[in-house]
Amino acid sequence: MADFYHLGFSLHDLGEYRPTLAILSGDPNRAAQIASSKLTHRKILSENRGLNSYLGLLPSGKPVLSATSGMGAPSLSIVVNELVQAGIRTIIRVGTCGSIQPQVLPGSVAITKAALCRQGAANDIAPPEYPASSDPFLTVALVEAAQTLGIEYALGITASVDTFYEGQERRASANPYLLRWLQGITEEYRHLGVINYEMEAGTLLKMGNVYGFAAACVCGVIAQRTQAEQPVLEAKAVAVQNAIEVALAAAERFA
Repeated sequence: MADFYHLGFSLHDLGEYRPTLAILSGDPNRAAQIASSKLTHRKILSENRGLNSYLGLLPSGKPVLSATSGMGAPSLSIVVNELVQAGIRTIIRVGTCGSIQPQVLPGSVAITKAALCRQGAANDIAPPEYPASSDPFLTVALVEAAQTLGIEYALGITASVDTFYEGQERRASANPYLLRWLQGITEEYRHLGVINYEMEAGTLLKMGNVYGFAAACVCGVIAQRTQAEQPVLEAKAVAVQNAIEVALAAAERFA
């Protein structure tokens, strides 16, 4: 019987050498890709509700979970809470994002040092003014990994919002009529030095600070919002692979 209702696995499933580190992807296919191509001695823990979880070893022999958060902060908050109950003490989010700065190009990665957090789930964890900041040592490990691997990266502040369309000021959608306060929000964020949009990091980082685990985020850049609203699909595979490589190299570095 599963100890963790949503994750769908038990402490017994983790074996004798339980992992304390998880690589967390929104997409279950990405979690599976990491497990199948990067981990040894891997096994499926659960594919419950699409929240796929895999156990395996990094090349150093360190046990790690490749887990799925689902899309958005409410789903992530459930998964992270149960991962911490399972003994996880370090979480690296591997996601995708849209750049809002002209120098942050599709195919590169964005590393979050803190998040501008516009997420309802996060407000149930801590008040809006509570900082959504990443673990500094884990973030340095991500930066050093990108530098060592020769992967182009940007380090900065991420806008974490609850919606893909309205919240990121997209007009090419079923609802082109944006609320007044959202009109021009991307340009405003650009002038504030925000580098990218995504949908989970702010809540993860707040949870890390409140729950007491190390949290960080690296995203493959798949859209350039200074040019167009739509993702650059031909850059997605490279961007995602770069983010995975950076996260796994950082996981090896981070004690």
